[in-house]
Amino acid sequence: MDIGIIAAIALLLIWAIGALLMEGPGWIHLFLTVGVSLLIYRIVSHDSAKGTTTKSPPRN
Repeated sequence: MDIGIIAAIALLLIWAIGALLMEGPGWIHLFLTVGVSLLIYRIVSHDSAKGTTTKSPPRN
């Protein structure tokens, strides 16, 4: 598993604990925004790094 994905999941867990259980301040929601953005970015960049491209069939 990629370190970026692990960091994103950790940010989401911190947000969940702070916002839902402790009723944290408003800035705690930045963890949600950064965590989701980082998770999406790392998944997309991880797939493109592997070279997973689809080739179209040859044209006749």
